[in-house]
Amino acid sequence: MAKALIVDDDRMVCQTISNVVESLNHQAESVRSLEECLQTVQSNEYDVIFLDVRMPDGSGIDFLPRICKDPSSPEVIIITGYGDPDGAELAIKNGAWDYVEKPLSLRSIKLPFLRALQYREEKKSAPQPVSLRKEGIVGESPKMETCFDMVAKAASNDANVLITGETGTGKELFAWAVHNNSSRAHKNFVVVDCTALPETLVESVLFGHSRGAFTGANKSREGLIKQSDGGTLFLDEVAELPLSMQKKFLRVLQERKFRPVGSNQEMKSDFRLVAATNQDIESLMKQGKFREDLLFRLRSLVIDLPPLRENKEDIKKIAVHYLNKLSDRFGMENKGVSPEFWRMLHQYDWPGNVRELIQALEHALASAQSEPTLHPQHLPEHIRIQVVRESVQKNKKDKKPYKKKEIQREELPQLKEVREKAVSETEKEYLKDLITLTGGNIQEAIRISGLSRSRLYTLLKKYNLSPSEGRK
Repeated sequence: MAKALIVDDDRMVCQTISNVVESLNHQAESVRSLEECLQTVQSNEYDVIFLDVRMPDGSGIDFLPRICKDPSSPEVIIITGYGDPDGAELAIKNGAWDYVEKPLSLRSIKLPFLRALQYREEKKSAPQPVSLRKEGIVGESPKMETCFDMVAKAASNDANVLITGETGTGKELFAWAVHNNSSRAHKNFVVVDCTALPETLVESVLFGHSRGAFTGANKSREGLIKQSDGGTLFLDEVAELPLSMQKKFLRVLQERKFRPVGSNQEMKSDFRLVAATNQDIESLMKQGKFREDLLFRLRSLVIDLPPLRENKEDIKKIAVHYLNKLSDRFGMENKGVSPEFWRMLHQYDWPGNVRELIQALEHALASAQSEPTLHPQHLPEHIRIQVVRESVQKNKKDKKPYKKKEIQREELPQLKEVREKAVSETEKEYLKDLITLTGGNIQEAIRISGLSRSRLYTLLKKYNLSPSEGRK
């Protein structure tokens, strides 16, 4: 007998789903909030969770990764009264089993519920995968665990894999992980950077050529496709593959045969294809810049890597890993890290993702040199400036000079007083952030703020602040 949990603030919906579940001889419970859902899931095991999107205390889709991370790994069926294609896509990407709309019918509840139970039973009976080799990949968040699950699936067969994600998210590391965990790990891993392929030579680079095939071809040369025979061919930034070459490469994928430039004989290559792109390849396809049939071949399995700004729970773990690694490379003792340093890493949005984080950590270690502890002022200036600017803007938006209430005419202050109070509060918060971010370094505070030395000291005195507070 399976157990289902219904998370919806509508009692009628809860009762309807409960009736269907119990009519199938399974147990059903219901809760009215996301917070109650998390507490219930932590203390009980469920096979299936029906989760409403719009709850009084938040979005069900935002809570989805946390629910899926529970040790019992329940299958989640999203329910909503608002038809939203983007929301449906987001739900599936975040690990939902299915997405159904209100008003609910017997069929719309029963079919996905039974299919989820069937899938769950088959998954339990399947052989458990061995632990993955994750050289260089760090992370334990729900989104990263989803990516690791896809690596495990890809490693168990030879299906083509497409890895998507922004620049700096680690696409090549994941391509290596697919290769290293597969039966081809002892063979070649051949990298093809499609952005660096000259269009006039791309066919020769991939297929090879025979002697005399073109001017300068003094001897026959083996192409990258042949070099990957028995191993893995990694097409990095595959969206940059010239359109003229895409049709020819499609045939290679289908037949695993090709003809070197200038040769009359076909060659074979038993390679496994892994491709990666940081572009919206479907959009390129619609624009006629990428072949639809090739895209279908590439994405037998898709690993969609999250940007770091959406995966901030892993920042500290990633940073610790690379700080230790960089300290060894630089011959440094491991340094302590101030709470303000960690706070700034989490406040910054990391448009360059993990790659930018690594570069920032290199800068911090080089800046700190023999100092035993890393502080925010050791980070690159552009990071600190962006964080302090966003902090000031947030304070301006959040702070209100006075609360709106029923007041008498004589109680309403003059506009000048309101303005001065707002400016004072904003200035004080800015100066606090400035001192913290610069560690009390007056010269740096002057450069970031644009204030003169005398004006900065005047403001610090006005608000009873001291540069030494930033060095605590």
